[in-house]
Amino acid sequence: MNPLRIGITDDKAINRSNITDKLKQFNDLKVCFTAVNGNDCLEQLKGLPIEKLPHLIFMDIEMPEMDGIQTISIARSLYPDIFFIVLTIFDDDDKIFEAIKAGAHGYLLKDEDAKGLYNAVITVTQNGGAAINPAIARKTLQLLSQASVPLREQKPAGSDISSLLSEREKEILHHTVRGYDAKRIAEITGISVLTVRKHVGNIYQKLHVNSKAQAMRIAYDKGLI
Repeated sequence: MNPLRIGITDDKAINRSNITDKLKQFNDLKVCFTAVNGNDCLEQLKGLPIEKLPHLIFMDIEMPEMDGIQTISIARSLYPDIFFIVLTIFDDDDKIFEAIKAGAHGYLLKDEDAKGLYNAVITVTQNGGAAINPAIARKTLQLLSQASVPLREQKPAGSDISSLLSEREKEILHHTVRGYDAKRIAEITGISVLTVRKHVGNIYQKLHVNSKAQAMRIAYDKGLI
């Protein structure tokens, strides 16, 4: 049986090294992918063939350029077969819920030992379970039982992704999804065709997609339109 391919996204080299060293203890796991932040993660994934994509990625939350929650939210739309486990030093209430809403399959602290990381990988990829640090699980249950974070007060799905785009880019994306070409969008918005195309290019870059179909998928999945 081929080993499970594991990815690590963390802006600190020492963290990537520590996690790699822990996972190397297990022959049925192989660290095949490391990234220094969310943008780097998405760009690397975009360049990989399907058969080389990681089965699971351990994801840090606090990173420059693009944080882990935004990264998971985009990646889950583009790569629904990849599992994501948040690995962080934070047990902040808001971060827990944001990570879950973004599509994370687990939430662990960075001091998790090697066996704990291994069990989390197997629980998520092989058993269809969720990997959550016991202390975080207790806190989550307490928050739910106390209704301290009512669903209606939470940020709508996709709000983190929406913040990546300017109002003009959201407008261009909306028209693009409706099937309008650059010329028609230029007529509607009162800007030049070249400017429309520049906006479209910026949208693709920010969402880490290569085509209108992929942009439409994220737009629908994340409520951008």
